[in-house]
Amino acid sequence: MSDDLIFMMGSYEARFPQDRNYVESHLWFQPQGEVYRVGFTAYSVRLLQDVYFLDWTIDADTAVRKKQEVGEVESSKALSTLYAPADGRLVAFNDAVLDDPSLINTDNYGAGWLFEFATEAPTLAPAEYLELLDAGWEATQRIIKGQMND
Repeated sequence: MSDDLIFMMGSYEARFPQDRNYVESHLWFQPQGEVYRVGFTAYSVRLLQDVYFLDWTIDADTAVRKKQEVGEVESSKALSTLYAPADGRLVAFNDAVLDDPSLINTDNYGAGWLFEFATEAPTLAPAEYLELLDAGWEATQRIIKGQMND
């Protein structure tokens, strides 16, 4: 396996394995047979900070449309709605992360995956995803600084 790609978020190294692809909504997609296993990227985990609650608002084996609400995640930063990353079918949830959402913080590319998803939506190669992050990093920093000054 190739070395992880690294995106610097200030002094924090956000790592991105090259054995999976990514989407603009800051999720990773890793092929698992006929479906993709999906989870939060290091970038999204860093912005969320400590995740301590996760809930799904739909059932497993449900067809979804891109940007359809599928759940909520609560962290030390905020309560955030989770949306489907693309049109497809949400096949199964990771029960372990429902029982222990801290797995998202400690092992987001492994045991902290969120769900399995069947889709034909295009994804970004790791280098393309880092280009996307780089292009939006300045605006993201302004948002973060604004939140810290509230």
